[in-house]
Amino acid sequence: MIFAYFSLLIFLFLQLLSSSGAAIGSNVLKSYVDLLEFPLNLEYMEAEFFLWGSFGYGLDSFAPELADGGPSPIGARIAKLSPLIRDVIAQFGFQEVGHVRAIKNTVAGFSRSLLNLSREAFATVMNDAFGHQLEPPFNPYANDINYLIASYVIPYIGLTGYVGANPKLHSPTAKRLLDGRLGVESGQDAFLRALLHERGSKNVEPYGITVIEFTNRISELRNKLGRHGLKDEGLKVKPTVGAEGKIRGNILVGDKYSISYDRTPEEILRIVY
Repeated sequence: MIFAYFSLLIFLFLQLLSSSGAAIGSNVLKSYVDLLEFPLNLEYMEAEFFLWGSFGYGLDSFAPELADGGPSPIGARIAKLSPLIRDVIAQFGFQEVGHVRAIKNTVAGFSRSLLNLSREAFATVMNDAFGHQLEPPFNPYANDINYLIASYVIPYIGLTGYVGANPKLHSPTAKRLLDGRLGVESGQDAFLRALLHERGSKNVEPYGITVIEFTNRISELRNKLGRHGLKDEGLKVKPTVGAEGKIRGNILVGDKYSISYDRTPEEILRIVY
């Protein structure tokens, strides 16, 4: 399953639900803490993946206090990226550092968990998406296209979780924290999709499979794991699924009204773990 390799997520989530002594920001109701802390592991993962991919080092170098003594990621490394893509990913990395900082400044949070960002972990995700083993194993750090495809796996999961959590929050502080992150996560996902759309007809070497097909397979896998119908779409869909049921191009994901899909914490856990 996607990101079984980013271990301890469920363990940490259960810790959050059972914790009663966490320090809570004065403007955040205790009932909202779980919803605000729940995405923290995803934010850690994004920060580490983007920082390592662009610079070759992560939170331990840029903001060690945010890791809070948690173990360093497994297998993370610098990617072979063009100057443009490296700059974009570096920006994403620092944005995610800001998200981690914002959460931990508002609620207690928790230490960074053990994250497996190795080539083997991503190769397993791609094998699951296609239903067979790719040869040679998929390497997310090999080039621009591979790294963008690997990045495609991540922000949209948090995006749908934020959309799902929004109606449950009524505190202005809690809603501001969530909505502010949702705006940036949506921008990241949209920009990644735009970059991949531009390269959509290119084959991912040496597999002879197009970029579009990779995105479609990854989205299908997330739908399957989420077990709650269609909430994820690749870069090209049937015209009946596209905007207004009239177009195959799908640079942004939305339902029949072009409204963002939502996911519950349970759906997110099924996908991530």
